[in-house]
Amino acid sequence: MSKIKLSTISTTAPKKLDKEKIKAETQSILQELDELQNVLYAQHKYSVLMVIQGMDASGKDGVIRKVMGSLNPQGCTVHSFKAPTQEESDHDFLWRVHMHAPGKGMIQVFNRSHYEDILIQRVHKWIDDKTVYKRMQAINDFEKLLAVHNNTQILKFYLHVSQEVQLQRLTERTEDPRKMWKYNENDLKEAKLWDNYMEAYDDAFNKCSDVPWIIVPADHNWYKEYIVALTLRDTLKSLKLKYPRLKK
Repeated sequence: MSKIKLSTISTTAPKKLDKEKIKAETQSILQELDELQNVLYAQHKYSVLMVIQGMDASGKDGVIRKVMGSLNPQGCTVHSFKAPTQEESDHDFLWRVHMHAPGKGMIQVFNRSHYEDILIQRVHKWIDDKTVYKRMQAINDFEKLLAVHNNTQILKFYLHVSQEVQLQRLTERTEDPRKMWKYNENDLKEAKLWDNYMEAYDDAFNKCSDVPWIIVPADHNWYKEYIVALTLRDTLKSLKLKYPRLKK
């Protein structure tokens, strides 16, 4: 498997694509997902964990709202990982993550995830590299546990936004009344650490790749939503899901 290096990967949709056609195809995929989710829930054999990572303003909330918003909330939940509480910090770093792993029949979305513990903490040097690599191994073991022992399909998305678009979106949060609620004064400070984050992400991608990463160009929302929806649809179709029959 070739190594991932974000600086060599485009953040934009392929120019040959027709925006309106892709948006129409996304809507068709979302309709398919409605039925596929229903069978997933009914069969109660598999689960899905969707990890959504990305820099601030890469559009994590938006893609979750767009792609998951039409699904049945009984079978789909979203958990956002913030700074750990004191209780969470008193345990191993995966303790708070494991309790949100999906049960059979469920789709669980992580808005940020266990990867924050080898990204933000590394960038700010709150942990040393020795601890980072121990955590990487623990993450690989954790994901293997879910996949092998609980039939969990893990989809790891990185929303790959450019520095220019990130700055534009962060600036909009200070000017657009509809987006001011998203404003966090720390976001611009974190944006200045861009190169450090890119280096940390590259290392995480290449050392935690037993479950492969999907790098999603995120400068165009319509394309980002399409890729995430398409990947989820194709994953569920590959499971050959079937409604349970009456027991005789």
